[in-house]
Amino acid sequence: MPYRLVIKLTIVFLLMLTANVARATTLAPFTSDGCSAFPNGTFEQGELWLACCQKHDFDYWKGGTFDERLASDKALRACVAQVGQPQIALLMLAGVRVGGTPYLPTQFRWGYGWPYPKDYGELTEDELKQVKQLSGQ
Repeated sequence: MPYRLVIKLTIVFLLMLTANVARATTLAPFTSDGCSAFPNGTFEQGELWLACCQKHDFDYWKGGTFDERLASDKALRACVAQVGQPQIALLMLAGVRVGGTPYLPTQFRWGYGWPYPKDYGELTEDELKQVKQLSGQ
């Protein structure tokens, strides 16, 4: 009995993935929630590293390769350290490395601007055009 259930659930899952792949891949307009579930700054300076998070959100919105995500996460760490918070920067790096995976359907995942699921990979020419158009670059 459990064997048949696993097969049925696998088939349903694969059909859902196929449905997502079959629909048009359209990038949603850029949004940023700041530092997601993390504070945007200290009690004294409430938005101390907010700009760092907004740049990081832009990178996550458009997605791309695994190496691009790693570079974005390291840039976030460097930015937060540069505003004088090296310990917070390391904590944030750990959080985004664990929580930012593209494999969970969260609103802060790598490539969150694209319909889920969106795996790591080079953006296509069409996808790059959408990024450029929606970001005003």
